[in-house]
Amino acid sequence: MTDTAPGSTPVDAYALQSNLPTSPEALIARLKELGIESHTIDHAPVFTVEESRGLRGKLPGGHVKNLFLKNRKDEMWLVTVEESKRVDLKALGELLTGATGGAAKLSFGSADRLMQHLGVIPGAVTPFAVINDKARAVAMVLDQDLLRHDVVHAHPLVNFKATALAPQDLVRFLEAERHPPRFIAVPVSPASQ
Repeated sequence: MTDTAPGSTPVDAYALQSNLPTSPEALIARLKELGIESHTIDHAPVFTVEESRGLRGKLPGGHVKNLFLKNRKDEMWLVTVEESKRVDLKALGELLTGATGGAAKLSFGSADRLMQHLGVIPGAVTPFAVINDKARAVAMVLDQDLLRHDVVHAHPLVNFKATALAPQDLVRFLEAERHPPRFIAVPVSPASQ
Protein backbone atom coordinates (compact mmCIF):
# COMPACT_ATOMS: atom_id res chain seq x y z
CA MET A 1 0.00 0.00 0.00
CA THR A 2 1.25 3.46 -0.85
CA ASP A 3 0.31 6.44 1.27
CA THR A 4 0.60 9.99 -0.01
CA ALA A 5 0.18 13.13 2.05
CA PRO A 6 -0.45 16.41 0.23
CA GLY A 7 2.84 17.78 -1.06
CA SER A 8 4.83 14.65 -0.19
CA THR A 9 6.23 11.73 -2.11
CA PRO A 10 4.50 8.34 -1.93
CA VAL A 11 5.61 6.07 0.90
CA ASP A 12 5.45 2.29 0.72
CA ALA A 13 4.94 1.39 4.39
CA TYR A 14 5.52 -2.32 3.77
CA ALA A 15 8.86 -1.70 2.04
CA LEU A 16 9.96 0.70 4.80
CA GLN A 17 9.41 -2.04 7.36
CA SER A 18 10.67 -5.04 5.42
CA ASN A 19 14.16 -5.18 6.93
CA LEU A 20 13.75 -4.38 10.62
CA PRO A 21 16.17 -5.66 13.30
CA THR A 22 13.36 -7.81 14.73
CA SER A 23 10.39 -9.04 12.70
CA PRO A 24 6.84 -9.21 14.04
CA GLU A 25 7.11 -13.00 13.79
CA ALA A 26 10.25 -13.04 15.96
CA LEU A 27 8.48 -10.81 18.50
CA ILE A 28 5.47 -13.13 18.64
CA ALA A 29 7.83 -16.09 19.06
CA ARG A 30 9.49 -14.25 21.98
CA LEU A 31 6.09 -13.68 23.60
CA LYS A 32 5.31 -17.39 23.25
CA GLU A 33 8.72 -18.27 24.69
CA LEU A 34 7.80 -16.19 27.74
CA GLY A 35 4.43 -17.96 28.03
CA ILE A 36 2.54 -14.80 27.07
CA GLU A 37 -0.74 -15.21 25.24
CA SER A 38 -1.40 -12.64 22.52
CA HIS A 39 -3.53 -12.18 19.45
CA THR A 40 -2.34 -10.34 16.34
CA ILE A 41 -4.42 -9.00 13.47
CA ASP A 42 -3.40 -7.45 10.15
CA HIS A 43 -4.70 -4.08 8.96
CA ALA A 44 -3.75 -1.34 6.53
CA PRO A 45 -0.68 0.71 7.55
CA VAL A 46 -1.46 3.56 9.94
CA PHE A 47 0.76 6.42 11.00
CA THR A 48 -1.46 8.27 13.47
CA VAL A 49 -3.86 7.50 16.30
CA GLU A 50 -6.69 8.94 14.19
CA GLU A 51 -5.94 6.54 11.33
CA SER A 52 -5.83 3.57 13.70
CA ARG A 53 -9.19 4.48 15.24
CA GLY A 54 -10.78 4.27 11.82
CA LEU A 55 -9.40 0.82 11.04
CA ARG A 56 -9.73 -1.16 14.21
CA GLY A 57 -13.48 -1.48 14.40
CA LYS A 58 -14.67 -2.57 17.80
CA LEU A 59 -11.54 -4.12 19.31
CA PRO A 60 -12.22 -4.14 23.05
CA GLY A 61 -9.66 -2.92 25.55
CA GLY A 62 -7.12 -0.16 25.79
CA HIS A 63 -5.36 1.28 22.78
CA VAL A 64 -2.01 2.97 23.16
CA LYS A 65 0.01 5.76 21.70
CA ASN A 66 3.74 5.95 22.20
CA LEU A 67 5.99 8.95 22.61
CA PHE A 68 9.71 8.55 21.91
CA LEU A 69 11.22 11.46 23.82
CA LYS A 70 14.63 12.87 24.67
CA ASN A 71 16.04 15.76 26.63
CA ARG A 72 19.06 18.01 26.09
CA LYS A 73 21.31 15.47 27.83
CA ASP A 74 20.23 12.88 25.25
CA GLU A 75 18.44 10.82 27.90
CA MET A 76 15.63 8.95 26.17
CA TRP A 77 12.22 7.65 27.18
CA LEU A 78 9.55 5.58 25.52
CA VAL A 79 6.27 6.67 27.09
CA THR A 80 3.23 4.49 26.44
CA VAL A 81 -0.14 6.07 27.27
CA GLU A 82 -3.80 5.58 26.49
CA GLU A 83 -4.39 6.86 23.00
CA SER A 84 -6.95 9.49 24.04
CA LYS A 85 -4.64 11.33 26.45
CA ARG A 86 -3.27 14.72 25.45
CA VAL A 87 0.05 14.60 27.26
CA ASP A 88 1.42 17.74 28.91
CA LEU A 89 5.05 17.47 27.75
CA LYS A 90 6.28 20.21 30.07
CA ALA A 91 4.84 18.54 33.16
CA LEU A 92 5.97 15.12 31.91
CA GLY A 93 9.51 16.42 31.45
CA GLU A 94 9.56 17.72 35.02
CA LEU A 95 8.21 14.40 36.29
CA LEU A 96 10.69 12.26 34.35
CA THR A 97 13.81 14.36 34.93
CA GLY A 98 13.11 15.82 38.37
CA ALA A 99 14.20 19.16 36.91
CA THR A 100 12.31 22.31 35.97
CA GLY A 101 12.58 24.85 33.18
CA GLY A 102 14.89 24.15 30.24
CA ALA A 103 16.56 21.21 31.97
CA ALA A 104 13.23 19.36 31.90
CA LYS A 105 12.37 20.20 28.29
CA LEU A 106 11.53 17.14 26.22
CA SER A 107 11.48 16.83 22.46
CA PHE A 108 10.56 14.01 20.14
CA GLY A 109 13.42 11.80 19.02
CA SER A 110 14.26 11.84 15.33
CA ALA A 111 13.40 9.02 12.94
CA ASP A 112 17.12 8.13 12.75
CA ARG A 113 17.44 7.99 16.54
CA LEU A 114 14.24 5.94 16.73
CA MET A 115 15.58 3.37 14.27
CA GLN A 116 19.02 3.32 15.91
CA HIS A 117 17.73 2.62 19.41
CA LEU A 118 14.33 0.96 18.98
CA GLY A 119 14.47 -0.43 15.44
CA VAL A 120 11.11 0.91 14.25
CA ILE A 121 9.87 3.70 12.01
CA PRO A 122 7.67 6.65 13.03
CA GLY A 123 4.08 5.44 13.11
CA ALA A 124 5.14 2.00 14.38
CA VAL A 125 6.46 3.07 17.78
CA THR A 126 5.48 0.49 20.37
CA PRO A 127 6.51 -0.72 23.81
CA PHE A 128 7.53 -3.98 22.09
CA ALA A 129 10.40 -2.06 20.43
CA VAL A 130 12.51 -2.36 23.59
CA ILE A 131 13.37 -5.82 22.24
CA ASN A 132 15.83 -3.95 19.97
CA ASP A 133 17.36 -1.73 22.71
CA LYS A 134 20.10 -4.13 23.81
CA ALA A 135 22.12 -1.22 25.28
CA ARG A 136 19.16 -0.23 27.46
CA ALA A 137 19.56 3.39 26.37
CA VAL A 138 15.80 4.06 26.44
CA ALA A 139 13.86 4.11 29.71
CA MET A 140 10.36 2.62 29.54
CA VAL A 141 7.45 4.54 31.07
CA LEU A 142 3.88 3.22 31.27
CA ASP A 143 0.74 5.20 31.96
CA GLN A 144 -0.68 3.58 35.10
CA ASP A 145 -4.19 3.88 33.61
CA LEU A 146 -3.34 1.14 31.11
CA LEU A 147 -3.45 -1.40 33.93
CA ARG A 148 -7.20 -0.96 34.34
CA HIS A 149 -7.89 -2.69 31.01
CA ASP A 150 -8.29 -6.43 30.55
CA VAL A 151 -6.37 -6.18 27.28
CA VAL A 152 -4.22 -3.56 25.54
CA HIS A 153 -3.39 -3.26 21.85
CA ALA A 154 -0.02 -2.20 20.41
CA HIS A 155 1.85 -2.51 17.11
CA PRO A 156 4.10 -5.58 16.95
CA LEU A 157 7.01 -3.50 15.55
CA VAL A 158 5.17 -2.62 12.31
CA ASN A 159 2.25 -0.29 11.71
CA PHE A 160 0.17 -2.73 9.70
CA LYS A 161 -0.58 -5.15 12.54
CA ALA A 162 -1.98 -4.89 16.06
CA THR A 163 -1.23 -7.24 18.94
CA ALA A 164 -3.53 -7.65 21.94
CA LEU A 165 -2.38 -8.93 25.32
CA ALA A 166 -3.08 -8.46 29.01
CA PRO A 167 -1.38 -5.39 30.52
CA GLN A 168 0.32 -7.60 33.12
CA ASP A 169 1.79 -9.65 30.27
CA LEU A 170 3.09 -6.49 28.62
CA VAL A 171 4.84 -5.69 31.91
CA ARG A 172 6.26 -9.24 32.02
CA PHE A 173 7.62 -8.79 28.49
CA LEU A 174 9.21 -5.43 29.34
CA GLU A 175 10.84 -6.89 32.45
CA ALA A 176 12.10 -9.91 30.50
CA GLU A 177 13.67 -7.52 27.98
CA ARG A 178 15.42 -5.72 30.85
CA HIS A 179 13.26 -2.60 30.52
CA PRO A 180 11.18 -2.65 33.70
CA PRO A 181 8.63 0.11 33.27
CA ARG A 182 8.24 3.11 35.47
CA PHE A 183 4.53 3.51 36.20
CA ILE A 184 3.30 7.08 36.36
CA ALA A 185 0.10 9.07 36.20
CA VAL A 186 0.88 10.72 32.90
CA PRO A 187 0.14 14.45 33.17
CA VAL A 188 -2.44 15.67 30.67
CA SER A 189 -2.82 19.11 29.13
CA PRO A 190 -5.22 21.30 31.10
CA ALA A 191 -7.35 21.85 28.01
CA SER A 192 -8.10 18.11 27.79
CA GLN A 193 -9.16 17.60 31.42
